[in-house]
Amino acid sequence: MTDAPSTNADQITAWNESTGATWVKMNPGLDRQLEPIGREMLARADLGAGQGVLDIGCGAGATSLSAARAVGPTGRVLGVDISAPLLDLARSRAAGLTNIEFLEADAQTLGFEAGAFDRVVSRFGVMFFEDPTAAFANIRRGCRPGAGLSFACWRGMAENPWLTLPMEAAKEVVDPLPPPADPYAPGPAAFADPQRVRDILAGAGWREVAVEPLDIEVGGGDLEETTALMTRVGPLGHALRNAGGGRELIDAAQDAVRGAVRRFLKADGKAWMPSASWIVTARA
Repeated sequence: MTDAPSTNADQITAWNESTGATWVKMNPGLDRQLEPIGREMLARADLGAGQGVLDIGCGAGATSLSAARAVGPTGRVLGVDISAPLLDLARSRAAGLTNIEFLEADAQTLGFEAGAFDRVVSRFGVMFFEDPTAAFANIRRGCRPGAGLSFACWRGMAENPWLTLPMEAAKEVVDPLPPPADPYAPGPAAFADPQRVRDILAGAGWREVAVEPLDIEVGGGDLEETTALMTRVGPLGHALRNAGGGRELIDAAQDAVRGAVRRFLKADGKAWMPSASWIVTARA
């Protein structure tokens, strides 16, 4: 494989600086929150012993590790991500495993070995490409004919209160950042439009494209864990970092979020909120 120059400079900067460092620090809560969706995505990937698997936007490695268990010692998993901090954590979690490798690279431009992969998976790692059609065409070149693609991506922000509630609760404390001029700009909601997803994959040469809605509760942390997570990641975390993120400002935001989270607490004291995503499958 060869790594051609990336065209995704803004995302690379973000995920190697503030965003990447924040996700490393909050990784246990993020993995717990996203695990139910990742499990559904992997169930549709039809992983089996001996397969070669590519994990796009692998982050701290949770999906790659699950895939490595599924393909066993005769298979192999390559996790690709642009964030060095998250990959450092992924490698530490995979220490001692011989069927998994992590590579810091941009999957949009990485020169994959032709026919190397039987399956491609991603848990919320494909919405950040500068040119998604080019990226998925490049990924397909690394797949054998008939290889399967399975990924999870978010639907609209309004359908995901765990993303919108923190900023709404703290709007008197910190000003929200303006929405991107391009609603399809790289970011969490870039694949919210299912027809756009179908068009991108078809334009990249993928076949049998299916886009399935998944509505599932996410969370699982207690009040304080959930409050901390919601004020560090997502739109509110971004707005706080942009505003300087002083202790007084963060405390005020956390007080506001804490009050909003309370209505989502279950009898066991854990917070669970609705989420809305797409599970997308296709064939090379």
